[in-house]
Amino acid sequence: MTGADAAPSIRRRLASMLYESLLLFGVAFLATWVFQFAAGTLQIEGWRRHLLQLFVLAVFAAYFLWCWLRGGQTLAMKTWRIRLVAKNGHGRLPPRAALLRFLYALLLVPTAIGIFWAMVDRDRQFLHDRLAGSLQIPVS
Repeated sequence: MTGADAAPSIRRRLASMLYESLLLFGVAFLATWVFQFAAGTLQIEGWRRHLLQLFVLAVFAAYFLWCWLRGGQTLAMKTWRIRLVAKNGHGRLPPRAALLRFLYALLLVPTAIGIFWAMVDRDRQFLHDRLAGSLQIPVS
C-alpha cells in the first residue's frame, strides 16, 4: 500500500500535528512538575535548566516511541485515523525507524521544511517519514 492514494491528506496530518502539540503541552507540564518535585525546588536555573530540557525531550521521545512501536498511533493519530507503518505499507515500524523519525521530526517540523516537502513528494509523505523509512496511512 504505497503511492499518493495511500497517504492521508496533508490537511488531516496537519490537524493531527496541531492536536499533538496540545497534548505535548500537557505532557511537558507534567514532566516539568515531576522534575521540579524531584529537584525539590520550583526555581530551575543554570545547569538544572538544561537538565530539565533534556528530561522533557526524553519524555517526548519515550511518549512517541512507545506509541509508534506499540500500535503505530499516538492519541492524536488515533483521533485523526492515521497509522504509522513501515515504508512497505505493512507491519509495525521497526524501532530504528521510529527513533530516526523522532530525531528527523525534531529537526524538520519546527522549520516546516518537511511539510512543504509533502506538497511535492510523489507519495505526499513528510520529509521526516521519507528519511526514516516510515509511512503514514489512513485507518478506516
